Amino acid sequence: MDPQMVEVTQLFERFKAAFVRKDFGSCNNLLSQLKVLLTKFPSLPPTFQVTSNAVQELTIAREIYEHAVVLSVKTEDQDAFERDFFQLKPYYTDTCGMIPPSLQEYPILGLNLLRLLVQNRIAEFHTELELLPQNALENPCIKHAVELEQSFMEGAYNRVLSARQSVPHDTYVYFMDLLAKTVRDEIAGCSEKAYDYLSINDAKKILMFSSDQELSDYVSEEHPEWEIKDGCVFFQKAKESQPCKEIPALQLINQTLSYARELERIV
Repeated sequence: MDPQMVEVTQLFERFKAAFVRKDFGSCNNLLSQLKVLLTKFPSLPPTFQVTSNAVQELTIAREIYEHAVVLSVKTEDQDAFERDFFQLKPYYTDTCGMIPPSLQEYPILGLNLLRLLVQNRIAEFHTELELLPQNALENPCIKHAVELEQSFMEGAYNRVLSARQSVPHDTYVYFMDLLAKTVRDEIAGCSEKAYDYLSINDAKKILMFSSDQELSDYVSEEHPEWEIKDGCVFFQKAKESQPCKEIPALQLINQTLSYARELERIV
């Protein structure tokens, strides 16, 4: 075996061992070394030079970047996710026929769709979706992201929150938790505009909390301007803090009458 391939293979085995131990600090250090070594492989994107080791080089590089994407989820680093995903993507789009398909392709593509949804990048979500083949829509990972986006756009927030219980892959939980927070914040914003107050039971039901303590923690952390007392959650304090815009009624009436007089002269 080529000496460079041996070095990459051995280092990658150390990376995977550290990943199993959840030693993510060592994983990041080893990943940085692996990325430097991969630059020495001429068969990798963007050149795709035909070499005797091309299949091996492309296969191990793809697997390394797949692990890098999953590592970014484990370390909750969305910037690293985006960088590593875009480095991985050519291995899915440009190596067809060169190396066998990866079993991790659709789980990771679905994970990226979920990330775009969490970040409210809906246009990019649909662009990525359009680039997928038609049969990909039947894959559970892709289907999960599509159904979430539809529920989110329809305002069916209960379906979005309950979808966490049926994630198709364990790496999805991180983004599902972020999406649940986004949804709760949206519901909270609508609630404080629609009501002066809600009973604690109603507030728990609307925000989908299972206990009074969860509701109390949410209010204290996310909405300290709300007030919980006498078995209710009061939004009035939040409303009072918002500036009230006066409508210049007299000025508008005068302008309207002036327009009416001008129209009479024209006629």
